[in-house]
Amino acid sequence: MERQRAGIELTGQPLGFSDLVRIGAGVALPSASENGMTRVRLARNVLEKAIHSGMPVYGSTTGVGAMKDVEWSTDDLDAFNLGLVRAHHFGTGSPFSMSVVRNAMAIRVNTALTGQVGCSQELIDAYLQLLSADVIPVVRRTGSIGCADIGLMGQIGAVLTGVGEAVYRGRRMQAADAFSAAGIDAVKMLPRDSLASLSVNAVSFAAAAETTRNAAASIRVLLATGMMAAGALGTSRDPWISVRHVGTPREALIGAWLCNASDEWPWPVATHVQDPLSLRMIAQVFGAVIENLLTAGHKILAATGRSDDNPVIVDGRVMTSGGSLPLDVTILLEGALICMAHAARNAFNRCVLLGNGQRRGLPVNLVPEGRIATGFGPIIKLAGEIFSRVLSMSNPVSAQSLVVAAGMEDEAAFLPLVIERFERQMRALKRLAALEALLSAQAMDILGDKPEGVARMLYDVVRKHADFYVVDRPLSAEVEAIEEELASEAFISEMIAHKPILAYDDFFALGSLERVEERLYRDTVTSVG
Repeated sequence: MERQRAGIELTGQPLGFSDLVRIGAGVALPSASENGMTRVRLARNVLEKAIHSGMPVYGSTTGVGAMKDVEWSTDDLDAFNLGLVRAHHFGTGSPFSMSVVRNAMAIRVNTALTGQVGCSQELIDAYLQLLSADVIPVVRRTGSIGCADIGLMGQIGAVLTGVGEAVYRGRRMQAADAFSAAGIDAVKMLPRDSLASLSVNAVSFAAAAETTRNAAASIRVLLATGMMAAGALGTSRDPWISVRHVGTPREALIGAWLCNASDEWPWPVATHVQDPLSLRMIAQVFGAVIENLLTAGHKILAATGRSDDNPVIVDGRVMTSGGSLPLDVTILLEGALICMAHAARNAFNRCVLLGNGQRRGLPVNLVPEGRIATGFGPIIKLAGEIFSRVLSMSNPVSAQSLVVAAGMEDEAAFLPLVIERFERQMRALKRLAALEALLSAQAMDILGDKPEGVARMLYDVVRKHADFYVVDRPLSAEVEAIEEELASEAFISEMIAHKPILAYDDFFALGSLERVEERLYRDTVTSVG
């Protein structure tokens, strides 16, 4: 059987993280199912009948926002539809990754295949043509308040008409030049197509999916460094055993992983009847975190198969919709920001325990006996700064007030801002995991511990980039190198292969692209067999 998959057929049903990983990487080209295209054609017929009847159709024969009551004549429609999408190319700032933009285009196509949008078949073909030619619009990330990504999707829509910027074969260029190089033509925006190209949250949903997957990977590593630190501190494993019987299902899942991973090496004898809460309650903290991430992940995926357009085609009619407010996804991600703060505090507390000289006879600041050095005291301050940074980004913003378009638009979710803060938290958590691993490796060497399994993997990464600390030295580059390797898809794939959490790892399609494709191939062979 040929292992390489030719593509992914979009049907209007929700996508999975493995689909998004492969589409985002450009290794799987999406196509539209015939049933989905039939629904597109039927919805288009409904819309065209409404227009021909003289019925005002928002954003098709009328203006938008504060100009909703301005109706355009038939002679004006071409200019209006072209101008509408180009006027919404107003995003600024650094661009989203190519993977986010590819997925945003695929999500736009997929939600249109529900048959509830009313766009033309030609618009679907145009999105798929861009993906096939690998002409990927440059989408600057500031330009949405989280009630339809008009300033974000507008940049994709404008590129469809031949203006704006795109990346073609790794080079950023004007859209017209990219079209010429790829041998494709710009699109004429028909009535409804222009608004359908910009008034959805596809970029935010694509970015939310990518950031949540990255968060799932970061938490996976932080859980492992937490287990490593717990071993170095001589933590009693009884709470991890007991949580498998008295905890929530997610807490039990984490407790089982901690027990299995720590069984691989001679666990130091625990001498403390009551360990600090940051050690006893690792399963509770991470159980709550993964529960939130899984819930948020499911909600994001559901959004990839649901029309959030306005208007929509329902029961054979063109109807006004309020579906463009992604508040459900936003609130769950705001919950994730709070969860990240708890995970960061949990890790920071263990860093403090490693350096305060209170456990297993470890010296203060992990300075070996007989050495004159400041040691890891400054590093523990850095861990505190990182925790404070993560905490500062956890306050919710979705309920703040904002009124635009003459009061027509007075609800917003601010989803792009929430995602941006989530991304910044992830970068901080990756560094915190590196610090916890570095401190744990120093403690282990001082005590003569011999970790195995996952703990050994972490230890080896630390010692690959940082020697045992005996004299004061700069640590910045060492910390960054440890962070980079622990956060790499190669390391995460190795850790998962050794000690998986299947219900979590496979849902988020964690690890390298090769691991994702290998699992999909294995599942396909199993189902065929």
